[in-house]
Amino acid sequence: MREDIRQASQKMRHGIGGGRQIRCLAEYLWAGELVTDMARGSRGRGGGILVLTDRRLLFVLAGHRYRSSEDLLLTNVSSVEWAGGMMLGRIIVHAAGDRMEIAKVNKRDGRRIVDLIQGRLGPPPPAPPPELPADPVRDDRLRRIAALREAGVLSREEFEVKIARLLRPE
Repeated sequence: MREDIRQASQKMRHGIGGGRQIRCLAEYLWAGELVTDMARGSRGRGGGILVLTDRRLLFVLAGHRYRSSEDLLLTNVSSVEWAGGMMLGRIIVHAAGDRMEIAKVNKRDGRRIVDLIQGRLGPPPPAPPPELPADPVRDDRLRRIAALREAGVLSREEFEVKIARLLRPE
């Protein structure tokens, strides 16, 4: 077993299941991809393991008759949520229009993975500048200044000064 997989599996709380998925996990990883953490959970057809790598979040199901996986690139993740219950919880990940929900996750494991993902998300985008309220007089002046610039009456510098003065909050 790869060392990164062994270390990540040792962080998981003891529980039933996951052994088969851990044994076949290397088959699902990309070249050079490193496993940083994992947790047991369920999604859709049954129980599996949620794997956090340096590049993506991967859910692996490996039953007796079927194998499947689902993944989200970390660069596409926009938010991640933790919903805790008495003993277990859910991880909900939103990424590029997709939503992945993993249920029946141990509280400590789930919270740890959510914290790691949130630590990798960038800062939220800056708030857009407040929009100026509609002002027909100001809008008319803006159109006239733009027309003067188009006609060559105003230089670019004069145009920018007049626009800045007109848009300055009072």
